Amino acid sequence: MRVLITCFAHNTHYYNLVPLAWALRAAGHEVRVASQPALTEVINGSGLTAVPVGDLDSIVELMTRIGGDPTPYQQGLDFAETRGGPLGWEHALGQQTMMTAMSFAPLNGDTTIDDMVALARAWQPDLVLWEPFTYAGPIAAHVVGAAHARLLWGPDVITHARRQFLELSAARPEELREDPMAEWLTWTLERFGPAPDAAAVEELIGGMWTIDPAPGALRLPVPGEVLPVRYVPYNGPSVIPGWLHAPPDRPRVCVTLGVSARETYGRDAVPFEELLHALGDIDAEIVATLDASQLQDRDALPANIRAVDFVPMDALLPTCSAVVHHGGAGTGYTATLHGVPQIIVGSLWDAPLKALLHAEQGAGIDLPPAKLDATTLREAVVRALTDPSIAAAARRLREEVLAAPSPAALVPTLERLAARHRAAARSASPTAPRPGQGDPT
Repeated sequence: MRVLITCFAHNTHYYNLVPLAWALRAAGHEVRVASQPALTEVINGSGLTAVPVGDLDSIVELMTRIGGDPTPYQQGLDFAETRGGPLGWEHALGQQTMMTAMSFAPLNGDTTIDDMVALARAWQPDLVLWEPFTYAGPIAAHVVGAAHARLLWGPDVITHARRQFLELSAARPEELREDPMAEWLTWTLERFGPAPDAAAVEELIGGMWTIDPAPGALRLPVPGEVLPVRYVPYNGPSVIPGWLHAPPDRPRVCVTLGVSARETYGRDAVPFEELLHALGDIDAEIVATLDASQLQDRDALPANIRAVDFVPMDALLPTCSAVVHHGGAGTGYTATLHGVPQIIVGSLWDAPLKALLHAEQGAGIDLPPAKLDATTLREAVVRALTDPSIAAAARRLREEVLAAPSPAALVPTLERLAARHRAAARSASPTAPRPGQGDPT
């Protein structure tokens, strides 16, 4: 079958798609990856075929265009639901408005959607797999009657928030209801054919089914069919440094902001210099990922600090006894895969929720940015290294990850679901081609 993978132009979001894309390719399926031109080199570097769509140069330029730093807006969404009371209509509406206006609509601009639909019409994919921000994918699938599914990279905050929003909306008088997400999707699809009904809109938002690499204990309850898949790390082209070949002679701790934070915002979310000096007297090797700019004009680091620009997490974390990170998908899932206790300093999008879920499972420590300083970080690292219950809980999550089917083992299920949903979608879509009308199958 023909499989179209869609992702907006951001490296770390794309990295989560690569192992399943290669599993499909290795099984003999045709696979193409559609994204804005800024991601073309990254796609080619992963060995897959890129199809440029749209004209977005980079996520940095997008953030500049829509108002610079998105941090205050994303923090206001509060997916961790820590306000201390039930979710209210105003907050739920605010979530839908901000997600649509600040993320979904700008990341899926008209030119990107137009090019994606044109690609789908020309190539006629059987299955479209999309990361949760790239709605150009399911829009194109809907237009041509292809099956489509989401591949998550974190807790499913989008459909979880959506379900709560719809419940609150149903309790309001009809004339007082608003739905910015549905309005945007409806206006968009009307450019290509008849307006979708409410059920079709919800299927676009949540996918025909969902593929989730998280262990069940770290998932949110959401409707629809969910396929578990084992997380397989992909770090992009990388080289393992020689010092990683030998086992550490004392506990090793990784401290990292992640590639995503560096590339997107170009600044540190935490004061690295002060934090690293606070860890200087711990009997552990601290591996800190710092680029050249972060090391400029810094005092000499403590003797137990090893500063590295980049090291693949899949090679580093199996040697670690703990990791301090920002809540990014790649670092967090790789740590979970290897059973490493996590100290999560989460501030953006779903990172605070990840921190809360890990803490609830006993496998990590939730250290909110507002409470982060030299003292609290040192205390958290010492606790992660010395509390055996945290290590035991982290190992339990690892066992749950390993129990899920690998990407290769998931391919036959995807083949069956794609055939079933594609047939239903094509029979229901007034714009999908019929046999003999450009359909290669």
